[in-house]
Amino acid sequence: MERIVEKKKMSFSDFLRVRFKGLLDPIGNFLNHLGLKPNMVTILGLLGNIAAAYLLATGKIFWGGVVIAIAAPIDALDGTMARLRNEPTRFGGFVDSVTDRYSELIIFAGLLIYYTQQGEYLPIILSYLAAAGSIMVSYTRARAEALQYEAKVGLLTRVERYLVLIPCLLLNRPLIALWILAILTNVTAIQRIYAVRKQAYANNDVVGVKNKSK
Repeated sequence: MERIVEKKKMSFSDFLRVRFKGLLDPIGNFLNHLGLKPNMVTILGLLGNIAAAYLLATGKIFWGGVVIAIAAPIDALDGTMARLRNEPTRFGGFVDSVTDRYSELIIFAGLLIYYTQQGEYLPIILSYLAAAGSIMVSYTRARAEALQYEAKVGLLTRVERYLVLIPCLLLNRPLIALWILAILTNVTAIQRIYAVRKQAYANNDVVGVKNKSK
């Protein structure tokens, strides 16, 4: 039986990569000429987020936001560099995805440590929910694609999460970001689950459900 898959949708991250290709390509070429490799740039971005998390944990919320704002665009540069070098690999994509997840968890850990020191329990819970939601957004897509489904839908992909987080940190309003992320990341994960469910019903992949297209 032929698998029915929803029409492929471009994520906001993909849209930005296409939109800013003219800006990313010259920067990627410059970094390649410096002798840097894509995986080195990926690790550099992770180190930047570790530094940001330290700043957040010590209460330097604004400066943590500044460092995250500098480190965040690196996520697009490593892929651009690999493409320009004609060296895109599945392992490189794997490393990129894994470091992205670690970067987010480390940032939330910084906020979690800060609020633990302040003895504020609500932000601690929100930090946990935001971290769990961000991971579930990524996991639902990865698991769906492993099963040959599409799951790029949803309110808060990684780029949108940073667009919420960075301004709130720069304005020293991390609690606002945590409320938004704690709720909408988990809503996004549920949206992706629902999208996969629709495709599963269309493909007759649900036990006890007959394919209506027959």
